[in-house]
Amino acid sequence: MDEVTAGTGDAAAMAAASAPMFGVLDIVLLAGMAGFGIYWVYFRNNSKPQPPPTKGYTMQPTLVAPKANDSSFIAKMKASGKNIVVFYGSQTGTAEEFALRLVKEAARYGMKALYPADPEECEMEELSKLSEINNSLVIFCMATYGEGDPTDNASAFYEWLKTEEPDLTGVNYAVFGLGNKTYEHFNSMGKFFDKRLEELGATRVVEAGVGDDDGNMEEDFLTWKDTLWPAVLDFFGLEMNLQEISMRQYRLEIPDVPPEKLFTGEIARLRAYQTQRPPFDAKNPFLAQVTAWRELHKGGDRSCMHIELDISNSKLRYDAGDHVAVYPVNDPALVNRFGELLSVDLDTPISLVNIDDQSTKKHPFPCPCTYRTALSHYLDITSNPRTHVLKELAEHTTNFEEKQKLLMMASSSVEGKELYQQWVLQDNRSLLHILEDLPSCKPSLDLVCELLTRLQSRYYSISSSSKLHPETVHITAVLLKYTTPTGRINKGVATTWLASKKPQLDQPPHQVPIFIRKSQFRLPARHQTPIIMIGPGTGVAPFRGFIQERLKVKREGKPVGDTVLFFGCRKKTEDFLYEEEFEESIQEGLLTLHTAFSRDQPDKKVYVTHLLKEQGEYIWRIISEESGHIYVCGDARNMARDVHDIIVDICSRYGKLSSSEAHAFVKKLETQRRYSADVWS
Repeated sequence: MDEVTAGTGDAAAMAAASAPMFGVLDIVLLAGMAGFGIYWVYFRNNSKPQPPPTKGYTMQPTLVAPKANDSSFIAKMKASGKNIVVFYGSQTGTAEEFALRLVKEAARYGMKALYPADPEECEMEELSKLSEINNSLVIFCMATYGEGDPTDNASAFYEWLKTEEPDLTGVNYAVFGLGNKTYEHFNSMGKFFDKRLEELGATRVVEAGVGDDDGNMEEDFLTWKDTLWPAVLDFFGLEMNLQEISMRQYRLEIPDVPPEKLFTGEIARLRAYQTQRPPFDAKNPFLAQVTAWRELHKGGDRSCMHIELDISNSKLRYDAGDHVAVYPVNDPALVNRFGELLSVDLDTPISLVNIDDQSTKKHPFPCPCTYRTALSHYLDITSNPRTHVLKELAEHTTNFEEKQKLLMMASSSVEGKELYQQWVLQDNRSLLHILEDLPSCKPSLDLVCELLTRLQSRYYSISSSSKLHPETVHITAVLLKYTTPTGRINKGVATTWLASKKPQLDQPPHQVPIFIRKSQFRLPARHQTPIIMIGPGTGVAPFRGFIQERLKVKREGKPVGDTVLFFGCRKKTEDFLYEEEFEESIQEGLLTLHTAFSRDQPDKKVYVTHLLKEQGEYIWRIISEESGHIYVCGDARNMARDVHDIIVDICSRYGKLSSSEAHAFVKKLETQRRYSADVWS
């Protein structure tokens, strides 16, 4: 074989040697190259000047300004001549909303602010360079999340600021913190940023604001905002010169696109629900099929749902104690009402485009989409509007009395604040209710879409263990429905939507967009460690997962420590959740159950807190001698606070500790994660 190959090669070489050096094609190519060279040298510069090429970078503010790096807020500020930047740490959208209001108001005072910035999307190491911009100011609207933690989008910045030592000399700042006094670590993030920035050399322009969601967050923000701008003007030596400007941040465009190019409820990526791709998270939720739905209440006029979601093809993993987030859809009847009141075809495609070219947030929600999609999937149409919304609505109200009413509630006067508190908050009016009750108020629907905040995902404590149910996530949720002082029936957005997801034999399975959020609410690493669980009502949800996990371990023949549950509800025969399951765990020698049925005794209401006091000596022994863990889940405003006080009292009484020593003991339990709370307000 090798010899044949060699012979063929020699013949080819001889043929090549006898052929001419250049073929016809070679000569043509050489002539063309020579001609181009002569043109380049002698004629190119004499050609008519050409206009510069069109720039593809549409965010360029001027011809001479440098192109800004998307993550460099300093470059953007310099490129656009702005001297204020507002950062937000937001979990539910409120801090982001406040930040946007501050940006808009800055323009009224003759200052230029960069569109609200997400720390997660910015080079926060540039903070020290802010001093390079004359009369510059950074404002932080920072919410506290969970047990004194930063919000997801601010966590990396928080860690950096806590561990690094940047020199912030020359940086001027202001902080507004958002929190809830029912939680122990009230406003810890606002306090941290205010203190830490000063430690690093920055200059505080105004005292930090403190917003309490358990009280009146809107009034707290307005009160602080009224002190902010005068302090800023005084700090920089500027005169008060209020300007009447448009407060619109987005312009309406009517896109001419085919239906497949319209968003239909996806959170970030177009057609993400048609072509699902992991990893799944808050911006890319997984469409989980509802595989089981059953009513947990055995009687009465209330409803509690048990729902099972299939995650078998998602690669999602969870542990008992984690949360599942659900993206709900608004009630179609409420959505249709907007179209009726404002005489708009809700199936009209729209796109709201940011008028600030420097902003990384081009749209307030995924665009283009229809009005119907925006109102159904992206906008919160049921919450109480804040005062700045009322001011905008007043501009589109023709009746004098109705207009004056809106303007008064939007003012900072005592009478205005009282009216807002009564007419909007206490009477529980949404923006839709206001349009119904003030018939001359006719804003454009695109303005309404700009004024409404984003519809947020709803978090539920997972009520299953992945050790027993690795391919499903279980939810336990009470259907929310109540009558407002105006006689309207208000319904919970998510639970009303989930109530319609009961599987039907003759229909394809319902799908729910979800993602998993990890939690610190965890079982002890050692199965032998005793645990005390306190969870009245749906607060029992994560403990069902804990009990499932421990029961599995016990069935495997391994030793398991004391597993004690304190559960409470109204009536044993009506709303005793998972009674049969818990009874099975009792029969198998795992669970010790203490129950309080508040409505079963006509002469005396018994609650979980009463049972805790009765078991005080046992609880003290478990936490003081056996290194046990305490878990609390449920209402933060009353139950969780009362439980905390009772545990402190138990430590004082049975541990023979003073009040300060008892508080310190419980604080140490919390630090060691032996006292954990999963609570909501």
